[in-house]
Parts: sequence; structure tokens; C-alpha cells
Amino acid sequence: MKRVLNVGGNSKKIPLPPQYAEFEHLLLDIDPRGMPDIVCDARSLTTLEAGQFDAVYCSHNLEHYYRHDVPKVLAGFLHVLKDDGFAQIRVPDIKEVMRIVVERDLDMDDVLYQSPIGPIMVLDVLYGYGAEIEQSGQDFFGHKTGFTQHFLDKTLKNAGFSKVYTGTASFEVVALAFKRPPNLATRALFNLPVD
Repeated sequence: MKRVLNVGGNSKKIPLPPQYAEFEHLLLDIDPRGMPDIVCDARSLTTLEAGQFDAVYCSHNLEHYYRHDVPKVLAGFLHVLKDDGFAQIRVPDIKEVMRIVVERDLDMDDVLYQSPIGPIMVLDVLYGYGAEIEQSGQDFFGHKTGFTQHFLDKTLKNAGFSKVYTGTASFEVVALAFKRPPNLATRALFNLPVD
């Protein structure tokens, strides 16, 4: 069975995308409250056994690290992935946030959009979900860097991923980053073009 490491996923109650339905799901998080399989700071992934996962899924977690720490996190992704493995990364799209803020003349405490957890203010996207930071008292919930589609693509390639696909949707940038060019099965799983 293929294995996916969900980095910073908070809780297994939060479903993974349907592409991972046949994967064994292991959750890694720094916060033990969500009962992760592995309690670990993502900057320390290189302390785990190498080459044990087919995929890394990282949704809205990479922005929680300072820019200088992002390469450490990505080096950890490469470390735990098998040679034909890949990482799927989702981060806030700061370029789209800035565009909407200017277009709608929004201020920092204005609501940018509604989410299942409630209204999300401009401040929440830029600096982390304020209610969670306040409630938990944990500053690791704060956002410490930001990404655009171009910057995430460049960051992943600089980290050593050989093939990167990126796109944007609904205030987020989504990337699929491969250690090696993806095989036909993975291309079909994510509906990727054959280059």
C-alpha cells in the first residue's frame, strides 16, 4: 500500500483530497492536540527514516515557517520521499490577496472571504488565523512567510524537485513537486499533461 505523510495537517478528521483514498495516511504535526501519528516540527523531517513515503501532503503549513526555514522543510520532504515520490503543497496566494485588497479597498480587519470555520480577515491570511493563535496561545500557528505561484515554483525547484506543476484557485497556490518526472499512473491520478 502506498503511504502519504500529511505534514502539519492538524487532525485526521480533516479529509485529504480524493487522490489519496488508497494511501495509508500518516499525520505529522508539531501540535499533539490533533493526535498525530508523529509529533515533530517539519524542520526536523530529516531525523525520520529516509525514503519511506510515496507522497507528502502539506496543506496551509509551509507559510508557518520563516523564509530561511522553508528550504529545511523541503529538504525534509525530499528526504522522506521515495525516489519516485512527490509532494502536494497548498499555501495562501498572497498575490491574489493583495489584488483583492486593492481592488475592494479592504483594510486589515476586513473580511476577505467566508470559510467553514467562519470569516477570514485579511490579517488572518497574512499573519495566521488570529482566533486559533489566541485560543491556543501557540505562535507556531502564525504565518511567517508568503508565496505567490511564481515564488512557490522557484522555491520548490531550488530545493531540488525535478518537475513542478503549479496552479491557483480560491486564494491559494497549489503545487505538485516530483523528485523525478512523474510516472503514467501519477499523471493519470492528478490529470497531469504528458510533456
